Amino acid sequence: MHNVLFFKATLLFYFLGTALFLLNLWDNRKDQGHTKQISWPQKFALFSTGAGFICHTIALGIRLKEGDYVPLANLHEALSFFSWAIVLAFFWVEIKYQLYILGSFILPLAFLSLISVTALPSESPSLNPTLMNAWFGLHTILSILGIVAFTIAFLAGIIYLIQDRFLKSKQLNTLYAKLPSLDMLDRWNKQAILMGFPLLTLGIISGALWSQYTLGTLWGKNNSKQALSLGIWIFYLLVLHGRINIGWRAKKAARLAIIGFIGVIFIFFTLA
Repeated sequence: MHNVLFFKATLLFYFLGTALFLLNLWDNRKDQGHTKQISWPQKFALFSTGAGFICHTIALGIRLKEGDYVPLANLHEALSFFSWAIVLAFFWVEIKYQLYILGSFILPLAFLSLISVTALPSESPSLNPTLMNAWFGLHTILSILGIVAFTIAFLAGIIYLIQDRFLKSKQLNTLYAKLPSLDMLDRWNKQAILMGFPLLTLGIISGALWSQYTLGTLWGKNNSKQALSLGIWIFYLLVLHGRINIGWRAKKAARLAIIGFIGVIFIFFTLA
């Protein structure tokens, strides 16, 4: 019961934060995306997001305490954890760079992820002993954190293409002035993939160990999720090789981050 109340409070605060961050897109002050001065919608958006994050953390803690397993046993729980982790990543970026405009892109994604949770069954097969294994929890947490990093790379790619279009069309409007520079977005893209790739690697390894524990084999012959995950791993390996050794940058890197994210999301939703 308490878990449900905190979850509903989280939805309310994230909704308010999303609405206020989106309202910030129409603020006419061009310099606020590059200064430490923030407007009242931004202040309330940050407060609402922080309150929602606290409620979300409490809700996850209650669910963990009530069950005898890591609360990531189904898509409902995995999406909830993803939403929590992407908001945590948002605050990390916010504290480090103080670019409040990013909330207009990150928080709507977190809110949509969490609102979709309400349409999914929340019952977890807690009686299944495989869900109580430490390898399962480690595999799921590492995999979702990897997805969060690739989400940041995806958003950096999207914003990069928007900025690039503004520059080429010479539409140096209010939104252009608020968004980070192309060089900064390109660095975020690279750094996010550099963080996500080892997390994905460890997620695949721990998933293989979980498969060994539950099925007696490291690699299931008919396990499509393992095969597709390996395909995504190879894709990002090639992207990193291109970025580090060949020097891929700019549009190519942004588009590859978007393509890779689509593949990750496909696996996450269709094979969870």
